Order: sequence, then C-alpha cells, then structure tokens
Amino acid sequence: MASTGKLTERTVEVDLGGRLVTVPEGGLYDRFRMNTDLDEVARDPRVSSVEFFRRMPKTRVDSRIGPTLTPNFYYSIATARLTMLAPTKAIRSRLPEELDPLEIAPGLGVVSVMAFRYDVCDIDFYTEAAVGIAVKPVRHSGGLGLFDLVTGPKNDSLHSYVLALPVNTEIAQVRGHDGYGFPKWVTPLEVDIDSERTSARVSNDQGGLDLALSAPTPKQTARPTGTRVSTLTSYTTIESAWHSTTSQINMLAAGTTRLPRDLDLRLGEGRMSESLRALKPIRTIQLDVTTEGQLALHMPVPTSVQDRS
Repeated sequence: MASTGKLTERTVEVDLGGRLVTVPEGGLYDRFRMNTDLDEVARDPRVSSVEFFRRMPKTRVDSRIGPTLTPNFYYSIATARLTMLAPTKAIRSRLPEELDPLEIAPGLGVVSVMAFRYDVCDIDFYTEAAVGIAVKPVRHSGGLGLFDLVTGPKNDSLHSYVLALPVNTEIAQVRGHDGYGFPKWVTPLEVDIDSERTSARVSNDQGGLDLALSAPTPKQTARPTGTRVSTLTSYTTIESAWHSTTSQINMLAAGTTRLPRDLDLRLGEGRMSESLRALKPIRTIQLDVTTEGQLALHMPVPTSVQDRS
C-alpha cells in the first residue's frame, strides 16, 4: 500500500469511558468520532470504494468505553494469517474450559499467527498482530471439526479465541481491551504487506524481538466489492460474562499459499512468542494474505456458553 502509515505529529486527547487517550489531530476520529463522512473517505486515494459501508448503517450503543457507534469501519486494510497444526493437549492448556478446539483429527487442532495493517479507519491508522486458536462455535455439538475446517473457509465463517493481540496505538488498545475484552497492549509493531512481500515485526517491552514473520505474498485475485465477504467470530469475557464479536471482511484482493516453503517465522522473548510456544505448533499448512480489503467490526454482544466447571 502506498501509505507510510505515519501518524501526524500533533495529537489531541479524547475520553473513552474515563480513559484519556491521544489521537491524531485532524484525523478521522478527531473530526468524526466514529460517524465518519463516507463521501470524504471516498476521496482518499488509498480507498477504492465505500459502497460496502453505505449498505451497513451504524447504531449508537452504550459500552464500557462510553457511548459509541458500531460497527467500526476500516476502509483500507491488509492482512496476513499463518495457519498451523498443533496438539490438542497443548491447545486445551491455553483455552478456557467452556470452549472446544476445532480439530482436524483426534488430538490435532488449528492455531494461527496474524498480522494486520489498517491504513484508513474510523480510529485512524494502526497495526495489530495476534496469536489465536480456532474453536468450534459455542452452540456446536458432537464430533470432530474436520467438516467445520473444510467448509468454514469455503463458507467464509470462522470462530476463534485470541491469546495475544498487541497494537501500536492507545485508542486501539483501550477500545480493544476495555470495550471488547481482548488481550491487547501497546508496543512497537510494523506490518508491511504488498503484492510482492508480506512482513511483520512485533517488539517486546525492552525493544527487542517478540515475533517476526516474512514471506512472499501469495498471488492475488481481485474481486468486486461485496462479492467475497468472510465472517470471523471471536469469543471474549467482559466482566466475567461471555461475549462474541463479529468481524465482516470485504476481500478485494487476496491469495493463498498452501504448505509455504519460503516462510521465515522467528520467535523472540515476549507475550506473543510465549503464547505461540505454549501451543507447540507442529507445521504451518497455509498462508493467507489480503493485500486490499475492508472491515466492519461490530461491538461484542452477550452469548450463551456452557459452564463446565
């Protein structure tokens, strides 16, 4: 993407549920407070279209970060996801007992490392990375998850539990942690994704390496807006109550490499690498990269999860 993603030097403070955070002065959040003018966004050369969002009205809701509008719109994004196999025993050691790992065979589950670059969105530019576990829908019952794994990507519907989710801006951390219940913290985090190469680097608290990845970008297939929309449901607890958060991803240019060979994944010392090591991944089976996409992130809603304690 053409944007350097650098924040403006001048910032202003805004209140999110009693927490003061800084945002770029004159940025989208400073000017619009989530009620962004789509016509103005459409004039941004980094945004190919806003038609996906015109058909999705926003709703004002009360939340732990104060009154806000949902969904949060991301007008220009790029994402990468490494899908790995891992022992179910290791996965269960990091998964709340109310959730079931998605298995492709007895004793074998699915985990992932993800990187995100949000060039234009309602809360301004930021980057993000994640270590997550593929889980069965909370209302799912019976059997192994092979059918779910095979049909899930085809039907563009996946469910996950996130272990680590660093970001590089205050507003993204407060909204994600306080508002959504995600394990978010702020750290230096670089994500660069284009048609040739995909790379990400997450720093730890001392400025050293937490996790880094680099790989050739899979060949991209362009699609008209709205023709390929995937859904990701993430489960979190907010004040000890289970919630589900829905993300709708409008894929405009995306591609996949199965059994990637030229992948460089490096683990250092930090929360991301510790989370991934604990899952004991066996093999990377797939790399999915979206060089051009859009996202609607809905506020979490309460969900019923079976208590097995």
